[in-house]
Amino acid sequence: QVQLVESGGGLVQAGESLSLSCAASESIFTMGWYRQAPGKQRELVATLNRLGNTNYADYVKGRSTIARDHAKNTVYLQLNSLKPEDTAVYYCYAEGRGLPPRVSFWGQGTQVTVSS
Repeated sequence: QVQLVESGGGLVQAGESLSLSCAASESIFTMGWYRQAPGKQRELVATLNRLGNTNYADYVKGRSTIARDHAKNTVYLQLNSLKPEDTAVYYCYAEGRGLPPRVSFWGQGTQVTVSS
């Protein structure tokens, strides 16, 4: 069982930036972030695997950066030009390699609130 510990989040104003980080208890192939706003389904924000392949949701392309420190088993997400609609609980996600169904893990979530 991979444990994911998130940090960051909080209350920011529109236009500001925010950084999130998530440390895994062991190395895992893919790490990233999803988010869930009230009344909405959980959706992809961005993922990054150990080969360096990234996957960004369209709504964050150009204003976010995902990065990993493999030595620390940690993934980082920088969000810029935040908008009120970015308000959500952000969940760290980790997934193993191999054929589906792949083993996956979730963090507890961290609240991001963007005020207008």
